[in-house]
Order: sequence, then C-alpha cells, then structure tokens
Amino acid sequence: MRFPRPLMAGRLVRRYKRFLADVELDTGESVTAHCANPGSMLGLAAPGMRVWLSRSDDPKRKLAYSWELVEVDGALVGINTAWPNGLVEAAVREGTIGELAGYAALRREVKYGRNSRIDLLLEDEARGRAYVEVKNVHLLRRAGLAEFPDSVTARGAKHLDELADQVAEGHRAMMVYLIQRPDADSFALAADIDPTYARAFDRAAARGVEAVAYACRITPEEIVVERKVPMA
Repeated sequence: MRFPRPLMAGRLVRRYKRFLADVELDTGESVTAHCANPGSMLGLAAPGMRVWLSRSDDPKRKLAYSWELVEVDGALVGINTAWPNGLVEAAVREGTIGELAGYAALRREVKYGRNSRIDLLLEDEARGRAYVEVKNVHLLRRAGLAEFPDSVTARGAKHLDELADQVAEGHRAMMVYLIQRPDADSFALAADIDPTYARAFDRAAARGVEAVAYACRITPEEIVVERKVPMA
C-alpha cells in the first residue's frame, strides 16, 4: 500500500481522548490529527516522538490530518488501524500469505456470527469458505517480540469464539496478526494484559481456528506485508 501523497513529519506533543493527537510539524505548524487507533499504544505515544501524518482534502472531515507512523528505536511503526484489512487483502491476492492462497473469490466486511462482520471471506467451489479475522499488532515490549493485544479487547475474544463456530459448521477460520513494524522476529499473545483474550485464543485453537503472524516493511512512502514470523 502506497500512501497517496507524501507524509508530513513532525514531533508528537500529546495523544489525548484516545483519538486525538497534537503534533508540531517540521514546518513549525501545530496541528491536531486523528488517531485511528483504539488501543493503548503502549510505548508509541510519548511526547517528543518522531511521527508522520497524512493529509486529506476531504471537506467533510473534521480533521484534515491522520497520524500514520511513529519512529521507535530507529524503526517505523504503523499505528493506523484503518489499513490492516486492505494490507492483508493485497497480500492474499499477491500470494504473500501462502496459507490463504488459491481461493477463487474474496469479499470484505461480510456479515456473520452474532451481529458481526468478518474482515475477509475467501470462497472457492472446491475448497469452500475461509473466514479471516485481521488484528493490527504494534506492541513490542521485548526486543524482537511483537505482542497482541495492547489493551483489553472483549470484542476480540468474541470474534475468536465466532470463528470457532464457523469451524464447527465445516468452514475454515484463521486469525491473521498483522505486525505493522519491521523489527519483530516472533509473535506472542500478551496474556498478562488480557488473560480473557488469551483463554479465548486457546479455546478457539483447540476447536480448529488457525493463526499466523506476518510483519511489514514500512517507509514513509509505503507499507507492504513482507514476511511470516513464528508464533511463540
């Protein structure tokens, strides 16, 4: 995924009310950007951190700027949770995610389960259906180890149970943990942050739900799903 126009660099002043961030751009201008990330962003939102924003000309938007990237120890980290579904879709279509290759059709945001929508639904006359849930990952507390979640996610646990229900009905189901940072060598669940989610994952895995983790290459010009990382 290439950003449609050059990103604007600056320094984070503060993140507040979860979805707002004040940034001082390199131009000297101070702006308020939308932060499309509902998590805690642990380790990614300290004042003074180097950040990159995109700008929209859509007159219907309340805020023209969106927070896209933050630099941590020399690595760029993607914090915009609006991108992972599209990134995984592109990776599936290009064959990067080999576990999901070979399906004839792909649809996004399809209703299923208990008033939920699946991120990606793959369909094939010979292979049947594969329900794919995508989670954005950017937490890294120990060198090389990416973790999810960075805050309690009751919704995430619910999705795991619903995926397991699809397996029980004869379909395939998979969690794709998309690591929006290049400095991860492995992936694990942050069970200390959300033990309920970790238990739901174990329960779903026992019922046949698959899981993979992939890391991205990130520059101020593009984000690309690049490689699979092992799950610890």
